[in-house]
Parts: sequence; structure tokens; C-alpha cells
Amino acid sequence: MGSLIFFLPHRGNRSIRWYTIFISLLELLLTTYVFCYHFQSDDPLIQLVEDYKWIDSFDFHWRLGIDGLSIGPILLTGFITTLATLAAWPVTRDSRLFHFLMLAMYSGQIGLFSSRDLLLFFLMWELELIPVYLLVSMWGGKKRLYSATKFILYTAGGSVFLLMGVLGIGLYGSTEPTLNLERLANQTYPVVLEIILYIGFLISFAVKLPIIPLHTWLPDTHGEAHYSTCMLLAGILLKMGAYGLVRINMELFPHAHSIFSPWFMIVGAIQIIYAASTSIGQQNLKKRIAYSSVSHMGFIIIGISSITDMGLNGALLQIISHGFIGAALFFLAGTTYDRIRLVYLDEMGGIAIPMEKIFTMFSSFSMASLALPGMSGFIAELIVFFGLITSPKYLLMTKLLITFVMAIGMLLTPIYLLSMLRQMFYGYKIFNVSNSYFFDSGPRELFLSISIFLPVLGIGMYPDFALSLSVEKTEVILSNSFSR
Repeated sequence: MGSLIFFLPHRGNRSIRWYTIFISLLELLLTTYVFCYHFQSDDPLIQLVEDYKWIDSFDFHWRLGIDGLSIGPILLTGFITTLATLAAWPVTRDSRLFHFLMLAMYSGQIGLFSSRDLLLFFLMWELELIPVYLLVSMWGGKKRLYSATKFILYTAGGSVFLLMGVLGIGLYGSTEPTLNLERLANQTYPVVLEIILYIGFLISFAVKLPIIPLHTWLPDTHGEAHYSTCMLLAGILLKMGAYGLVRINMELFPHAHSIFSPWFMIVGAIQIIYAASTSIGQQNLKKRIAYSSVSHMGFIIIGISSITDMGLNGALLQIISHGFIGAALFFLAGTTYDRIRLVYLDEMGGIAIPMEKIFTMFSSFSMASLALPGMSGFIAELIVFFGLITSPKYLLMTKLLITFVMAIGMLLTPIYLLSMLRQMFYGYKIFNVSNSYFFDSGPRELFLSISIFLPVLGIGMYPDFALSLSVEKTEVILSNSFSR
């Protein structure tokens, strides 16, 4: 439906904007309707399956279906994309192409989270790259071409490993290639082959998640992209890597995952501290928030590598929680830039007085990001902690050490977020600038921020709603995979 944008009459940008918002909203309402009336959260099997033969000679199917693992990210995608199209209201240059690319990203993300065929998974993964590249390189900041090129090099490089892994699985041990995820979940491999395939998929997902040292594309891309693109990158794109790790690495290669998970745990703990301490040194506002995203991804890595029900559920909750909080922080950073035209924190100061609403919302989401009790970030990180501590796989000393490192990371988070708020909103610096009259947030920005804040508060107060989606599926993954 996105391609119909090109056939809309040339009467300014208004019709294009409304059409894009209408399509996104329609998708979101349809997804919500299906979730409410046709999805059984207590059934761990694949539901609402759609299966058509696509390429006969290769036994390639268009196979879609959802389960407890994919319904959360799908609802998150619909919600964030709808709000990102609303956030893109000020974009006027080539708005037809801009909105088309946003809808193309939307379809790729929904397709990825619901695909039940490995080759289709790979195609949807690739469908994401070109829209992001164009969105960054055409509507980004001063260094946009450098950032977009770095993004495409990293992610396309990772995709090579994904393709090799898909072909390796499909062609292993049978004359008839099989790429059906249900069948592959019950297949066993020689340990060496399983480790090789695991590493191939891991590199690909580590670039997207991102896992250090493959994270350097993220601060550059976030620093230059338009804030509506940043919302999609932080809210959904990073979560594709985490989803792939659970869906493919954990489900298909359980033995390799249990071999790698201690190393994974160490990398996750280092990532939390490294990204948090790097964030403190960033003077660019968007880069500081970008490094905070990398730090929060460390909790997802630790949850996945704990190999417990609780840890995995905590990781999936963190995926949804950070999707909301990350998107909101980038949106507010972008709207602030639109008003004051400053990017570096040491040039800002005293914005709280003329822009009270933005100050209130920025502070609220920063509190959510630093895991204030009552917000979704706190409950997600707490469940990951419990998952790690109750894991029977690790020695008590190892668990205490990792918990200690995570605790240091959680102490660094308030330092960089509160110092960011102090530099932006307190003091008098901005009043010395001539023509220092700034508009506070309008109804559009207020509506957008409150729309994201409500689920953050809702999940923080009643996390069972989000946890109940995935709890059955995680039990099945762990019992099927790690008992055999």
C-alpha cells in the first residue's frame, strides 16, 4: 500500500502525511484486533499461519505465523512506526519518498518478526537496509553520507554471514533443502557444524543488536539521522538483532548456545559498563543517548545467556521497554534541536524555563531509562537480575561477579543521564544568546510523548501484561532445546 503514495495528487505534503499516518494506524489497529480476538497467549505453538508455495524448484514457501515471541515486537513495531510517521510531520523535502521508505521499513519489520521460513527471514532482514540507508543519507545531518555508508557496510557485512548460515542450514544432510523453522527446530547437528553455524548467525545479529566491538555504526547513524528515523532505529531495528538471537541461535542451536553463553554473559556485562562510561564522555546529545542504548542492550544479552525462564522473559521485556524509552528520548532530543539548533551539551543550558513541557517529558523518560521503580525499565532489569541469580548453569562466584559489574553499570546510568539533564535544562547559558525566545512543545509533540509514556508506566505498574505474551513460549524453548 505504501507504493500508492507515488500516485497521490501533487497538492503539497499534507495528503502524503495523512495517507502515511492512516496506513500505519490501520495496520496497528488490525494487529491489535487480531491480538485481542484471535491470538491465544497460553498457546506456545505458531498461530495464524499463512503458507503459500513461492518457488517450486527450491521448495521455498511464503510462510508467516506468530507466537508469544513475535507478538510483542510486532505490536511495538506498529505503535512506534505510527508515532514516527507523526514525528516526521516537519519533513517537507521529498516527503513522498521519505514516507514511502518509512512504510517500506514497516513492512520489512513486520515480515521479519512473523516469518516462519529462513530464506524469507533473510529477505525481510535485507529489505530493511536500503530504506535506512536512504533515510540517513538524504535527510540526515552534516556527516550523513559517512554515517549512512558506515551503516550499510556494517549491516551488509553482517548479512553475508546470515546468508551463509541460512544456506548452511538449508543444505545440510538432505537432498531436499528445508528452510521451515518448525522442522529445523527439531533437527540435530554435529557439534562442530552447530558451533560454526551459531557463530555465523551470531556475527550477523551482533551487528544489529549491537554487541561490542561491532557497535560503532550506531552512535554515528543515530547522531546524523532525522529523529523520526532514530525512533525506528532505536525502537525497532536494534530489537531485530535480539529477536534473531532468541529465534534462531537459541531455538535451533541449543548446544552451541550453552557452550557460548558464559562468554556471552561476560560480553554483556562489559558492554553495560563500557557503553555507560563512554556515554558520560559524549558531548553530542544524540550520541550520548545512542551509547545509553548500547548499554541497555547489555541487559538483553545477559538475559538471553542466563538460560532461565526468568532471564529470557526479562530480556524480552527489556526489548519492549527499551523500544518505547529509546524512541521517546530520540524524539525529544530531535524536537529540542528543532527549537534551539544546538547539538552539543556544553553549549546548552537553562532551557527548562522557556520549555517547561519538554523539560518535564525529557526528565520523565530519563528516569524511566535509569530504571526508576514504577517504570518499565526497572522491572525488565530486575527480572534479568533474578534470571541471572537463579541460573543453575553458573557458579555462585561467577553470578556474584557479573551482578556486581551490572550494578556498577546501573550506577553509571544515572550519572550520564542526570548530567545530560543538568547541562541541557539548568543554568543560564542559553539566555545570553540573542533572539533567545523558544517555543515550548506543541500539541503534536505532547500527544506523542504521552502516548509513549503511558505504556512505559503501564508495563512498570503491571508487567504481567507484557510477560504473559511470552512466558509459555520461553518455557517451550528452554524445555525443548536445553533438555535434549
